[in-house]
Amino acid sequence: MTAYDPSNIFAKILRGEIPCYKVYENDHVLAFLDIMPRSPGHTLVIPKAPARNILDIEAEDFAHVARAAHKIARAAIKAFEANGITVVQFSEPASGQEVYHLHMHVMPRHDGIALLPPASRKEDAKVLEANAAKLIAALG
Repeated sequence: MTAYDPSNIFAKILRGEIPCYKVYENDHVLAFLDIMPRSPGHTLVIPKAPARNILDIEAEDFAHVARAAHKIARAAIKAFEANGITVVQFSEPASGQEVYHLHMHVMPRHDGIALLPPASRKEDAKVLEANAAKLIAALG
């Protein structure tokens, strides 16, 4: 397996080199909005530990990511009046992984509304700011 590359975009976000729409952070994880969301409120949860994906992360570090994804999912249901949640994690190119820092996608879902195709459009900054505020309030 390929080694972790500390120059990936999520590592840069963790170091504060690239801004993000942060909705949650603790000592182990960071959660922020995807700027090309597949649904309103689409959030990425990443470990602060350097891990390429689920195949090389330590179990305890992954547990922190899973707990944060659970927390975000519950808040997203409330914040976006969603009917369900899709949680996805891709590992390695064959699965569709494109950013090689482990991340879980948490996507609020509404009955009868399909997810947008991946990376199909960049969301307006004002919409992302409003969605981040909704999630932060729901995390309360």
